[in-house]
Amino acid sequence: MSSAVELTVRPCPECGTEVRADRRFVAWCTDCGWNVDPEEPEEPVSRLVARRRRLAREHGERLLAEVSSGASLLPRRDAAGVLAYTLALAVHAVTAVLLVAGVLLVVLGWGSALPALGLLLLVLAWVLRPRLDRLPTDTPVLLRRDAPELFALIDEVVTAVGTTPVHAVAVTADFNAAVTTYGLRQRRLLILGLALWGPASPQVRLALLGHELGHYANGDTRQGIVLSNALRSLANWYYLLTGEEDPTYLERFANLAYAGPRLLVGMVLRLLDRLTLRTTQRGEYLADAFAARVGSTEAALALMDRLLIGRVAESFLRREANTPLVRKAGSGSRDDRWQGLWERLAAQLESVPDTEYERLRRVSVLRAHSVDSTHPPTHLRRVCLGVGAPLDAGVQPPALREAAVTGELAAAKERIARAIVKGE
Repeated sequence: MSSAVELTVRPCPECGTEVRADRRFVAWCTDCGWNVDPEEPEEPVSRLVARRRRLAREHGERLLAEVSSGASLLPRRDAAGVLAYTLALAVHAVTAVLLVAGVLLVVLGWGSALPALGLLLLVLAWVLRPRLDRLPTDTPVLLRRDAPELFALIDEVVTAVGTTPVHAVAVTADFNAAVTTYGLRQRRLLILGLALWGPASPQVRLALLGHELGHYANGDTRQGIVLSNALRSLANWYYLLTGEEDPTYLERFANLAYAGPRLLVGMVLRLLDRLTLRTTQRGEYLADAFAARVGSTEAALALMDRLLIGRVAESFLRREANTPLVRKAGSGSRDDRWQGLWERLAAQLESVPDTEYERLRRVSVLRAHSVDSTHPPTHLRRVCLGVGAPLDAGVQPPALREAAVTGELAAAKERIARAIVKGE
């Protein structure tokens, strides 16, 4: 910890133990737990999110119990998976029916009001259509020819987890990483958030790559084009059928007409969500196992800890974005605060004391903290990583590659840093 950090010293009001704390973080007692979680409980943004969190906790606990008893987490086709695909295909069939009916009404209904109804059905089919993701245009995208050493590192991890290579890497400012697909041929895209990737150690980066690429290897069905688009279509249906909050007299009748279909759509959405959520939990545990296999169990646990301080990174980047531009009077010189942004972020994260990590671990248990509403609680993922003997790193890239990868990311880091300090 930096010598410039101010410490406060006070007795614990509960047990009298001396509490030494960094002024930037919460003062709490490691002995009795006083003030370990002083913030108000976070309210879920919707009932669906609240339900997902509850189910995530329940499924996470059951799957952890299975792992602890020696059961395998390898994905398998079961009745829930078959039913989920059947429901998803039925959702897409409704969209196809709307498309065909709309075309027929427009073509065959001339001379009546039917073409207007047909156009409405076509608009609905367009809104509800399955979508193919595209490469992002608002952030740097690297192809193999742009970053051969980065892709060589990724290829080593790909080999270790037993999957196929990625086609592109999108670089963002986020404290996050993800994998997805794009285009008709469903090419693979790895998304690297610099706020998470940049300050991490080489072994934690390997664990991160192992986790994300592990999602491809374990066949996460919820990320597939059929199920993901069905969930998206149902969410769009639910939104379209939502009545006006402050309706007029006529709008009340429309709200009544929407009530039945909206209830039906909500039931199907919740059912499909429930059928796929357990598979999603299983996929996260498996991805964590790949992280340990690639980067080591120690690195995978360090990655879990790093995820707990995401708010520190996000707060830092917000402050950088909101700092007024400083220019010398009359000089018109360009603001250069983007220089050293990622180094300052790394220093900020490195200065987080061990006591704050320990506090956040305890809070994650109390609140069942998770990365999002579809992930198992973080503390359960930590426990799952501790089952069995610790693993050493399965990938050991050459030391020179680290500098080469950093150089290949330099242009993307500069572009994103400039955008942050300009508030873009």
